[in-house]
This record gives sequence, structure tokens and C-alpha cells, in this order.
Amino acid sequence: MERYHPSEVYELFVRHMNTPRVVVDSGVCATATLVQVHSARKHGVLLEAVAALSEHGVCVRKGYISSDDGRWFMDVFHVTDAAGRKVADADALLARLESSLSAEALPLAAGPAPEGLTLLELVGADRPGLLSEVFAVLHDLRCNTVEARAWTHRGRVAALVFVRDEETGAPIDDAARVRRIESRLRHVLRGGAHGARTVLADPSATGNLDQRLHQLLNEDGEADSRGAVPTTAVAVQDWGERGYSVVTVSCRDRPKLLFDVVCTLTDLDYVVYHGTFDTDGDHAQQEFYIRRSDGRPISSEAERQHVIRCLQAAIERRASEGVRLELRISDRRGLLAYVTRVFRENGLSVTHAEITTRGDMAMNVFHVTDAAGRPADPKTIDEVIQRIGTESLRVEEERWPRLCSAEGDAAGRGGGGGLFSLGSLVKKNLFSLGLIRSCS
Repeated sequence: MERYHPSEVYELFVRHMNTPRVVVDSGVCATATLVQVHSARKHGVLLEAVAALSEHGVCVRKGYISSDDGRWFMDVFHVTDAAGRKVADADALLARLESSLSAEALPLAAGPAPEGLTLLELVGADRPGLLSEVFAVLHDLRCNTVEARAWTHRGRVAALVFVRDEETGAPIDDAARVRRIESRLRHVLRGGAHGARTVLADPSATGNLDQRLHQLLNEDGEADSRGAVPTTAVAVQDWGERGYSVVTVSCRDRPKLLFDVVCTLTDLDYVVYHGTFDTDGDHAQQEFYIRRSDGRPISSEAERQHVIRCLQAAIERRASEGVRLELRISDRRGLLAYVTRVFRENGLSVTHAEITTRGDMAMNVFHVTDAAGRPADPKTIDEVIQRIGTESLRVEEERWPRLCSAEGDAAGRGGGGGLFSLGSLVKKNLFSLGLIRSCS
């Protein structure tokens, strides 16, 4: 009989207790797959679960979060695939969640970080044609862009760009060359009220790319910038009786909305103790009961306003503006520099970009507007497609199904901007959430 040292037994016990238990069940609900996550208290575990769901490509339609004031959490999600059906590969979803939430898992990862690459973090003032200039500089410096994500919002841009040497395919680690790349990119990102910066980062330590983009823009002060009119209804109220701050969000539903809200609250060092989230057609309603990591609720008006602004910015900065263009083409040197130059020469501005390389294929997504941020002229889009190649570049509709009837949509819209409140429901049923578990 194998014997274990007491310290080993204790370590195994702690690992077992700290590893969340996950259940994926497609038989409980007629319209969605049910995902349950039971876990001991650990800051960020809710975000890890939501990130794993997002990266698996499922859509969270409704759910709730419950805890016994922080010692043990239970999260329940009703999820579908992109077409609004139950998740077909429930076993694969279970495996992803268990892997992401295991005690041995690395910090949040939006898929595995690309290996053998050099990561550039870019932040600066946005302007028409900026990404075209960035990719042109990288091509001129013999840097092959393998992966990249870029977001623009409120006149600022943040990008994560993974590059390698064009000739050798190796990471770029020569100090003199790195300084030259950073200098050229800083010149491209010149000026702006908050300045500009380029940072050479460690790809293995980056974690979730979407979370990092949120962090870059928050650190840049974009969330607190004045002059922008928010389009998302967010409120923060006090529930002094129970020592919670109550965050409510009402906005148009879209992929990764729950991730963006939970990510922002986590990065701001708040813990979600209870919550509900639901969708009605293309409208989303969310309510969260939070405290700071030290156990206290929001304590000042300035803090409350900061949370509201950060949540509004996080929700709106991913709301893709413009026409969605998908590019699938054999990769080659200078491809991104060429494609984005064609956009610029035709008066198109890239608001969001997601660059992916798989083997010898480039699979890229761009959202474009005209130079003034207005919807692009369809004739201009057609001309760009003809120039780049009708077999390679095409317009894609956003794949986000509507699941409610026309009557439900009409009732749920009501202008779309007003705040809702589930507070009475949650407060009455905070510790008996059986009513919320139904699929109706």
C-alpha cells in the first residue's frame, strides 16, 4: 500500500478543495445547455469560467451567481451555440472548463499564447490610417506579424501585435533592433493628450488578450476621458442593509458582453457575490452584488462614478463599429501592410482588427468605417473587395442570433436605454434561487 507524507496528503486535499467542480448538462433545459460551476472562494474564478465559455464560442443567454458571502460560490449559465441551439460538443466544453479552472491552470488565457514570438503592446491616439502605418513600419523593419488584436475607442487605440523575424522566423530579441522597432512605432503613435507608448512584452505572461486590451485602455485613461456620450445604461447603488454595492447594466446584447463586465469588475478589484443576467431578443440585463476585495462596498461618489465610467467604456469599446470584413488568403510578406494600405487609400478607417495566422493561411477580421467614423459607402467597400480579391475578402454579417419572438422583442426594446432592476427579485430570493434556475 502506497504511503503519503502528511504534507503531500494536505497538498492533495487543498488542491481538491480549490479545484472547481463543473457540470455540463444538455438535458435539463429545452432551449439551452446548462453549465454549473461550484468553487471555493478564489478571486477571479468567476472571470476564468466566463472567459472559458467565451473562448469556446458559446453564448451566455441567462444565469445567476450565488455565494454564502464569499466562502463558496455557485455559478449557473444557460448557454447556446452561435446559432442559438444547444451546445453540440458538451464534452469538449466540459473539458475546456475543467482545464481552465484546474489548480494547475495558467492565468487567464484567450487560447494559448503564440509561442516563439515577440509581443508589442501599442497605445496611443487614434487617427485614420494609423494601423496601416503600424503594419507598414513593421514590414519595413522585416517583422512578420503573425497575430494581432487592435481596438479603438474615444480617440484612443490599443493593440497587441505578435511578430517574428521575416527571414528566420525566430523571435526578435536583439536589443538594438528592439530599440529601433520601438522608436519607429513611437513616432507613428506620436502625440495625443495622453502621449503614446510601445512596450516589448513577454507573450507567455500576457494572459487573456482581451483582458489585456481592456487594461491598456484603462491605464491610458480612456475610460475617464471627457466629452464622450455613453450609450450604455449603468447604475451603481448601495444596499447598506447587506453591505453590498449593486451594479446594474442594461444594453444591447452581443458576444462576450458578460466577459467584459466581469473582467472590468475583477480588474477594479471587486468581488461578485451574487448576480443575475438575462437576455431578451438583442437586449441584455445584468445585476451584480459586489464588494471590494477587502469586503467593503463602494464608499464614495467618486468611486461610484469611476466604476460606472469603466463599465460603460468596457462595454462600448468592443461594440464593433462599421462594416465587418473577413480576409482568408495565403499568407505572404507584407500582406497586412498591403491590405491596410488599400483601406487607407480608399478612405476607410479600421476600428477593430483581429489578425490570425494558421499555417500558411491568414484569417483576419476588420471592422471599417469612413475616415470620419461614419458608415462606409457600399460602393467603396465593393471597390476594396475587387482590388484585394473577391475570393479572399468578403463582407460578413455579425453572427449573433435573436432568440425571442417579435412580441418579446417589442416589449423588451422600449427604447433600449432605460435601466431595469432585478433587485427586488434577487433580494427576496438571494439564498433560495430555485426560482431563477428554471429555463422559462
